Amino acid sequence: MRGIREFIKEEDGVGVVEIILILVVLIGLVMVFKSQLTALVDNIFSKINANAGKIYK
Repeated sequence: MRGIREFIKEEDGVGVVEIILILVVLIGLVMVFKSQLTALVDNIFSKINANAGKIYK
C-alpha cells in the first residue's frame, strides 16, 4: 500500500489526464464485457457456496 501512495505522490509520475484515460478504458471494458463478467462472478460465487460446507468437515 505504501508503494501505491508513493507512486501517486510522485510529481513526475502519472498525470491526471492519464489516470482519467485509464479509468475511461476500464469502464468501457466493463460495459462491453458486462454479461461475461457477471456470469464469471456468479459461477465463482456458486462454487464458493457449494464448497463452503466442506471446509468445516
